[in-house]
Amino acid sequence: MRQRNQDVYTSAPMHRLLEEQLRVLMPDLQRCFGSHALLLGASPDDGPPALPLVGCWTSLHLRNNRYRGDLQAAADEPLPFVDDAFELVLLRHALEVAPVASALLDDAIRMLAPGGVLVVTGIHPLSGWAPWLRWRGHGASQMPRLQLPLRLRHGLLQAGLEIERAQRVGRMLPGLPMIPTQGGVLGGGYILFARKQRRAITPLRFRPAPARVPANGRWSPSIRRSSAS
Repeated sequence: MRQRNQDVYTSAPMHRLLEEQLRVLMPDLQRCFGSHALLLGASPDDGPPALPLVGCWTSLHLRNNRYRGDLQAAADEPLPFVDDAFELVLLRHALEVAPVASALLDDAIRMLAPGGVLVVTGIHPLSGWAPWLRWRGHGASQMPRLQLPLRLRHGLLQAGLEIERAQRVGRMLPGLPMIPTQGGVLGGGYILFARKQRRAITPLRFRPAPARVPANGRWSPSIRRSSAS
């Protein structure tokens, strides 16, 4: 009997899924630009992708309800970054290991700058990977909690983000070879690519200054005509 690996995010099938998700995302990610980007992952081995138009990365991973990496923090509290701090936020399976997935998603949206991109990846709960995940993670201190992409899309839309891409990715089952047609309906993973809408700018409305009556008490002909009408 195969030995169970309690840390599913360091397993060979998961590494392959991460690579497949990143390969699908790269054409879109390479068009992202900004001075700061944030990676939140589920594995300490997960590093940020090399993007030519992105400046500085902050890399964190979630383990045992704590953020580790470029900073140490409790995962049940908002991250210590100001609003609109990052032009790109990449959540690579982080929602599956967060204490409260909805709170982490809200925090990611808070930290995302207007016009910036939020990317969410995960294992699809309605796939052949879900039974494997339960078997592989049996006995672990924290079992991943899979998120339904449709529900995530609804939450992002409600928060004012525009969904630019939603797709299933990867093998139908962890042990199967990669077949190109599997990445459509039956892929074991998913990707969501969303953009935060820029704030609408309300133009300032100035009150017209009161016109001064000339000393001789006479208006120009154009003003007299407009007044008469």
